[in-house]
Amino acid sequence: MICSMVPAPPASPMRSAITVSLVSEARGGPFVLWDDLEAAAAVAARHGFDAIELFLPAPDAVDPGALRALLDRHHLACAAMGTGAGWVKHRLRLTDPDPTVRRRAQDYAAAFIDRAAEVGAPAIIGSMQGRWGEGGSTRDQALDWLADGLRQLGQRAAARGQALLYEPLNRYETNLISRAEEAALFLDQHQIAGVQLLCDLFHMNIEEADIAAALRNVRHRLGHVHFADSNRRAMGLGHTALAPIAEALHAIGYHGFLSAEVHPLPDAETAAACTMASVRSCLASAPASERKAQPC
Repeated sequence: MICSMVPAPPASPMRSAITVSLVSEARGGPFVLWDDLEAAAAVAARHGFDAIELFLPAPDAVDPGALRALLDRHHLACAAMGTGAGWVKHRLRLTDPDPTVRRRAQDYAAAFIDRAAEVGAPAIIGSMQGRWGEGGSTRDQALDWLADGLRQLGQRAAARGQALLYEPLNRYETNLISRAEEAALFLDQHQIAGVQLLCDLFHMNIEEADIAAALRNVRHRLGHVHFADSNRRAMGLGHTALAPIAEALHAIGYHGFLSAEVHPLPDAETAAACTMASVRSCLASAPASERKAQPC
């Protein structure tokens, strides 16, 4: 299979990850591996990934000691933990007009921050950010609630030695903030510490005029990349141009994860193999000076 033919690249500060979902309500969503965490870890290790990114139904769905043992057994890290079940399963949003719901959302996300930190990982705020206009809320109100929530959660994450990852979503999933530069400006203007951006290439393909330029412009906030093609399939199975993105990531010194939040199409094994081939292509495009600095 052509996706598996790319040789291993030289060492790079960027690392690879693949998504694993245990959230039944998210069935059909863009996660490569499902349901069986032990089997998923084995698949990730077999394809050469450095880490798995977890989407759990609740913060206490997995025992941290057992998770650390599983990761160690397969020589993997935990790249991040998504809080998306807070919305798809529990209907919690940081911008809900009901202050009681906002408080519950805050507590739920905080518990994920605590659990993720136990395995050395950040938590993600994506779909839990919500929308404005529902329940009569204005955009300014919703953005104030979002800023307040992210500020408190960012402080909590920083106190545990982690960043909180905030993900701008495309216009069909939120009407709050959809572009990377707008998100970085929002965080900067509100002086929100402890929060980095998760830039998802699928969302960026919809919203950005130039993905590579946008990544360069948010370098000071970039903490995580969802590595997905234009059709939300594995990178290499759509029409996103990888070369300028790879060049931008190397130019800004990005050293986080390239994490495959993609559909398992045509099947999970192919999605994993094609992702790894594209990751290796991306890492192999490092400047010669960077490659020479790496050990043999």
